[in-house]
Amino acid sequence: MVKTIKELSTIAEALSSPIRIRILKMLVEKEWYVYELAKTLNISRQLLYLHLRKLEKAGLIESELRLEPNDPRAKKYYRAKPFRIIIDNELIKNLKEE
Repeated sequence: MVKTIKELSTIAEALSSPIRIRILKMLVEKEWYVYELAKTLNISRQLLYLHLRKLEKAGLIESELRLEPNDPRAKKYYRAKPFRIIIDNELIKNLKEE
């Protein structure tokens, strides 16, 4: 539950970009390995990481490093976290200052 102005601002900023909403939509459907996600979105991994950091900071997604059999490199996977945000008068009225 969103409790502070800063928390709501962080979430709003994360959702203010169409590409981040598209990323979030993909991560709600299934988890993705960063390389595959960047390739599917046709953007660089560096740019993807910038978007993923904003979504993770907002608490909308999470990541996990995994070692897979027969692959010595760890791979980072992302998935959406369950969330529900209803922005209404009651939420705004009860937001606390930082």
